[in-house]
Amino acid sequence: MSVRDLVKSIQRELRDTADLMPDRAAEMLNQTTALLGNINDELRAADSDYKRILLASLRNNEKANRARIEAETSPEYDRMREAQHVKELAVEMIRSLKVFLKSKQEEMRLAR
Repeated sequence: MSVRDLVKSIQRELRDTADLMPDRAAEMLNQTTALLGNINDELRAADSDYKRILLASLRNNEKANRARIEAETSPEYDRMREAQHVKELAVEMIRSLKVFLKSKQEEMRLAR
């Protein structure tokens, strides 16, 4: 299973679980945070590959805007954008889980 699939799986569970338990939310937070390192590694590699394509395109074209458009039609660009989107999703899920856990802690504190 890829990192992207793992993030999507956690996202699906967050979306589809009506009554998320704090223990499970904490576990999901830990998993998503751990995956962030893998996402950053993929993003770095994808960005580097795209920059090589862009550089080659700049060398082959007279105009920079055409070179950029050509480079942005490459699979390397798609890979980089996908990695960026997965990172954005993971970061937002981490934020959401933190807020959820904080509100549950506050509820438990007030219930005492």
